[in-house]
Amino acid sequence: MTSSSSSSTTTTNGSQSGPGIARRTSRWGTFLQGQELVVCVIGIALIVFFSVATSAFGTASNVSTVSSYVAPIMILALAEVPVLTLGEIDLSVGGVYVLAPFVVVYLNDVGVPVVLAIIITLLIAIAIGCINGLITVLLKVPSFITTLGTVFALEGIVLLSSNGIQTNPVGEGALAQTLGGWEYSSILWALGFAVVLHIVFRRTTFGLHIVATGGNGTAASEAGIKVAWVKVACFAICSLLGGFLGILDGYRIGSLNPGTDGLTLMFYGVAAAVIGGTALTGGRGTMIGAAIGAIVLGVLEDGFNIMGINAFAYQLVLGLAILGAMILNIQMDRLRSGRRSGAPKMAKAGRS
Repeated sequence: MTSSSSSSTTTTNGSQSGPGIARRTSRWGTFLQGQELVVCVIGIALIVFFSVATSAFGTASNVSTVSSYVAPIMILALAEVPVLTLGEIDLSVGGVYVLAPFVVVYLNDVGVPVVLAIIITLLIAIAIGCINGLITVLLKVPSFITTLGTVFALEGIVLLSSNGIQTNPVGEGALAQTLGGWEYSSILWALGFAVVLHIVFRRTTFGLHIVATGGNGTAASEAGIKVAWVKVACFAICSLLGGFLGILDGYRIGSLNPGTDGLTLMFYGVAAAVIGGTALTGGRGTMIGAAIGAIVLGVLEDGFNIMGINAFAYQLVLGLAILGAMILNIQMDRLRSGRRSGAPKMAKAGRS
């Protein structure tokens, strides 16, 4: 007979099992299976390669250039992670990105102070996200179709209201420097969002509800999670970040082009999120992985430009990276499923 009060048991192969061992195994399993680690190693390897291949890569001026590539992709990747974790996608964030700085200019032209105009614009961005979420949840329209229609509608609004003419962002001084005017302000905003959203995603009830909803919406609903509210909130967060990025880029670039291809930039964000370990099928997402994925893409694009490699090669590498990331995601899911299904068998063997 074995004592029921024992905190651990000895299996047939002599290894111990129990709460403490299980926790350590879980931590090591998470560490070893973390796609963030794989992408981080790739990123470091790219930085080392480009630093050796060309002396221009490691200069102070190029650090600023790399940050200008990384920041927009990172913010859009962070914006997409909650939506992708739900098994949805938001294409319209690219349209919100283009629309937001023009709304700020319009409101300022009619007499609204710049700061208040920015706040109103961000509220409008949140409203657009809520509309996308409500159409998806209440009318059961797939999010791909909902947001595809929204992105074209928003880009049409920008082109019609501006007559296709470029303009300049409003506001100057400390405000402009904080919101993108300073060369490193955009990347600092991006890193700040990464930290905050990581905490929200991993350490709050709301974050747990996102993952649960994406993993199994029916089970989440039966467990008392307000699935509809979670989805609408995630679409709102995505649009909010897209609008804020549009304002940042307006001040960083110094001009507003109504013909900006926000849809392509949005896909870069999705690519970074997927490469970092977020599953397009839902149920798993990582803010840290998305941030690392954005850094990898930014470093890759900047390195190719410095070395004079054909820009088309970047698109080829990006496509292969997305395919590789998806294959890795699938294999990791199979590995996790195999370990979960194997755990009860091991426990049963230990009792026998």
